[in-house]
Amino acid sequence: MAIVAGCLILCIWLVGIPLLTGAVPAFFLKPGKLSLAFMWTSGYMISWALFQLVTVPLVLLDVNQGFVVVAKLFAGASLALAAAGALLLIRSRRHGGRRLSLVRGENGGSRQYRVYWGIFLALAALQLVLAVGMTYQDGDDAYYVAISTLTESSNTLYELMPYSMGATGLDLRHGLAPFPVWIAFLARISGLPVASVAHVAVPLALIPTTYLIFYQIGRQLFGKKKESLPLFLCFTALLVIFGNYSLYTAENFMLARSRQGKSALGCIVIPMVLLLFFLILDGVEKRQGRQWVLWLLLGAAVTAACLCTTLGTMLMCMMLGVTGLCGALAYRRPGLAVKTGLCCIPALAYAALYFMI
Repeated sequence: MAIVAGCLILCIWLVGIPLLTGAVPAFFLKPGKLSLAFMWTSGYMISWALFQLVTVPLVLLDVNQGFVVVAKLFAGASLALAAAGALLLIRSRRHGGRRLSLVRGENGGSRQYRVYWGIFLALAALQLVLAVGMTYQDGDDAYYVAISTLTESSNTLYELMPYSMGATGLDLRHGLAPFPVWIAFLARISGLPVASVAHVAVPLALIPTTYLIFYQIGRQLFGKKKESLPLFLCFTALLVIFGNYSLYTAENFMLARSRQGKSALGCIVIPMVLLLFFLILDGVEKRQGRQWVLWLLLGAAVTAACLCTTLGTMLMCMMLGVTGLCGALAYRRPGLAVKTGLCCIPALAYAALYFMI
């Protein structure tokens, strides 16, 4: 019964909380842009950004029983955001003036179209089965899974060496990107072993999150040509399945190393930033309002990148700088470059901490 209860709690925190959290920004967007996929993926960006903002100050301050404080603060803030999202959902359903479309369906279409969707879903299900059933220990697990286990068992934040369990000083390289602490939080709140959460629960949540982002990118790319969308996803799934030709490919990180922050950065955060730029520039071209929500989500995605790895600070600044400059020149809107620069502030702040402390 304890295992069943733990699995249900994980479902709440890996599915329910992100969905309800993502309902908050979704409520303020144009209803035609809303979908279950957008709520899920934006909810993860907000949740990860919140975890980064809560955890890093406690790591730097070396707070006694720091992990306990992190768990309480993050759980309370997440539940408050989820409650706000639930209230907004209820309000949107009661008042017809601003309806929130939960799912943008893919019903209809030819038989061939439905077959393509079936093939993609089969390929995605196969990847989930193999990611869990054929999981193996990666060399980085000696640090990342070990530090998650030490964090959950000792209630400390990067105060013990995972290799020897001896005391250590402040480890800024890893302490500023506490993605393993998020996994430790999931293990603590569910009561399940850290290794099980890292190797089973996290892949089952993050792999579908990746495909939901690519689904939304496909909708932006193909527009009304919805027949091309399942083919695009099938092609993406095949690239992932046959992309394990090196230990360092994004496909290998996605399927075999989902529990590591570098995988979350390359497979979730960076594609999410691309999706947000698609939506922002599409809105600029069509002169749509309510863009401020997308800019806030972009800032949250930059902060989430810092949670994944310290390398995310540099990559986000480079990516946003190039894209913002190109967008400003293409649309003759200097404000795009300014807003993009403001979204880089979290990455610049964490980079400054790394070099100054």
